[in-house]
Amino acid sequence: MARIAKGAIPSPNIWNTPEVYELENRAVDPDGVADAAMRAIRPWDGGVVLDVGCGTGYHLPGYAATARQVVGVEPHPRLAAGAAERCRGMPSVTVHTATAQALPLPDASVDVAVARWAYFFGPGCEPGLKELSRVVRRGGAAFVVDLDGARGAFGRWFTRTVPAYSPERVEAFWTRQGWMRRDLDLRMAFAARADLEAVLRIEFAPDVAEEAVAATPGLEIDYPNVLRWRLF
Repeated sequence: MARIAKGAIPSPNIWNTPEVYELENRAVDPDGVADAAMRAIRPWDGGVVLDVGCGTGYHLPGYAATARQVVGVEPHPRLAAGAAERCRGMPSVTVHTATAQALPLPDASVDVAVARWAYFFGPGCEPGLKELSRVVRRGGAAFVVDLDGARGAFGRWFTRTVPAYSPERVEAFWTRQGWMRRDLDLRMAFAARADLEAVLRIEFAPDVAEEAVAATPGLEIDYPNVLRWRLF
């Protein structure tokens, strides 16, 4: 059995329940707000895109639609294998089992790097950010899209689930690193009520999840995020 890449920080949702996380990926941001915000800052058409923490590769085909080359990096071998299978037949897409702090890429080889829902803890990410500085070429950009724990019911449920998480400390970290930011008002829209409830139950502690389920009628939920970026 292939080993998880050294130095990886376990993800309690996608690592343990990739099938449910797939439902979450399908539900998040049906309006394309995050991609539009990134493209307004630095489009990737015709360039090389790096997806850090690509999981099962849900976003790789979307990048490949306009990018010249797409590289997915994922530390969990089972998820990386799923990403490679998803992109079979796409010659412009390559998937590596590796971590953000040891990217298997040459210096100055990437135009746009994106990490979605993988970097919200901030402190401790310095080695990964150093690697981004190495692989992103001049004129390129790096983006981090993540949950905003300081806003909305979703943020409150998350901070209760992970008491060690401090939105203030995370914000201070990114400010010290010199990254820019803007709020993203995203939403999740599900095809079935059971899917929504399953996703809430992998995102939050059991008692918090049941509260979130009870407080969320219908098939949609607000999902406040933040976009962070650096230009190189």
